[in-house]
Amino acid sequence: MDELELNEQQLVRRNKAAELRSLGLDPYPARLPWQRTHTAAEATAAYERGDLVEDQPITLVGRLLTLRLMGKAAFAHIEDGSGRIQIYVRRDAVGEAFYDSVFKRLIDLGDFVALTGTLFTTRTGEITCRVSEMALISKTLNPLPDKWHGLKDTETRYRQRYVDLLANSEVRAVFRTRARIVAAIRRYLDGNGFLEVETPVLQPIYGGAAARPFTTFHNQLEQELFLRISFELYLKRLLVGGYERVYEIGRDFRNEGISFKHNPEFTQLEFYEAYTDYHGMMRRVEEMLAAIASEVVGGLIITYGGHEIDLRPPWRRITLRDAIREATGIDYADYPDAAALAGVMRAIGHQPEPRSSRGKLIDSLFGTHVEPALIQPTFIIDYPVEISPLAKKKADDPTTVERFEYFVGGLELGNAFSELNDPDDQRARFVELRDAVAGDDENVHPLDENYLNALRYGLPPTGGFGTGIDRLTMLFTDRSSIREVILFPHLRTI
Repeated sequence: MDELELNEQQLVRRNKAAELRSLGLDPYPARLPWQRTHTAAEATAAYERGDLVEDQPITLVGRLLTLRLMGKAAFAHIEDGSGRIQIYVRRDAVGEAFYDSVFKRLIDLGDFVALTGTLFTTRTGEITCRVSEMALISKTLNPLPDKWHGLKDTETRYRQRYVDLLANSEVRAVFRTRARIVAAIRRYLDGNGFLEVETPVLQPIYGGAAARPFTTFHNQLEQELFLRISFELYLKRLLVGGYERVYEIGRDFRNEGISFKHNPEFTQLEFYEAYTDYHGMMRRVEEMLAAIASEVVGGLIITYGGHEIDLRPPWRRITLRDAIREATGIDYADYPDAAALAGVMRAIGHQPEPRSSRGKLIDSLFGTHVEPALIQPTFIIDYPVEISPLAKKKADDPTTVERFEYFVGGLELGNAFSELNDPDDQRARFVELRDAVAGDDENVHPLDENYLNALRYGLPPTGGFGTGIDRLTMLFTDRSSIREVILFPHLRTI
């Protein structure tokens, strides 16, 4: 076994663990010496309600966070998953041998302890547990972050999220909020007749989004497989099979860049509803976001990035064409090819990427000049057909599809369509897109003949929607980076 390089504090703590063993005390016992009766929060609440009298014994467990020794007695704080509580340890109560030989000498800040005792209120009004018995239940070999400065380095926080959570209570609160958001989504969808399902993560053909996939290989099948980039094509197969409302919350994987709003592995919600369209999806999204906000923050007014945002329906609706025209003066309908559009973009100081398709140029115009200003909830509707191969064309304009993206706080949060259910149109669009962007792997949709065959059995008129759980969490926790809301974000190897 390789020798560990230890600093002085680590060596001291290891020596203490060895001394505990020499005294016959296991620094890592297999189980608690007494069964916990209350969390810190439960004990405090019960005492305040009068459900615990001062002489009623309870058992608490937690991590030792503070310690103030005063000769033959000490005040300290322990913390469990519910919060902190003060404890009072007297030598004559826990025994001279334990107090002098173990508590004062061999227990460190960060160690986990179990204790029994009774609650009382100190002269300063703090509810405190008067300890009658105490035991070490897990020795900490690494010292806790400095109590005043905590863990501040951003890179270290992400690489050692366990320390970040330990040191920063506000970070723990973010991920509790994330869990509440997911629970609220499930409650809303379950309550509206949606069925939660699971679709394959490993797929023989990827599709449902414009993204480069991660590839892997199944040895026994001798088959290349892809980590899914979307649930869409599988969920719509279920509507062909007779379900009317389905949803999935799970991981998608896209082999693309990392930024403040992109992580290659992310959590997505998609739901599909038969017998509606993208207008019905807009109403559904407004209603769902209002339900989430009411449950998570207690109202429909939230703060993000210094802006007060009103989530009350109805939200603003504006076409992509009008939004870009208002912001830039460019009507992309007047420029039917990429070269002409790129030329007028350069005239206003925009520098488009060379060899960009017309669809990418339109998306670049929008992302640069419109998206950052979409602070209040907004549906951007009606997108060019060339960048929306899975959406139904508008009946009065075959160059445009019934699609929307929704924006809050300058963030693009989700995407929805009136789903294309004409199998021949869908096949023609897949082929056209494949031929138009040959060599541009990020935008090629492989020709999924199985999905096309499913469409031939009939997909009812359907609205479909997808949104990122990570970005929703950014919104509801007022965080500007996706790494702040993913427990273990992907980072470069150092």
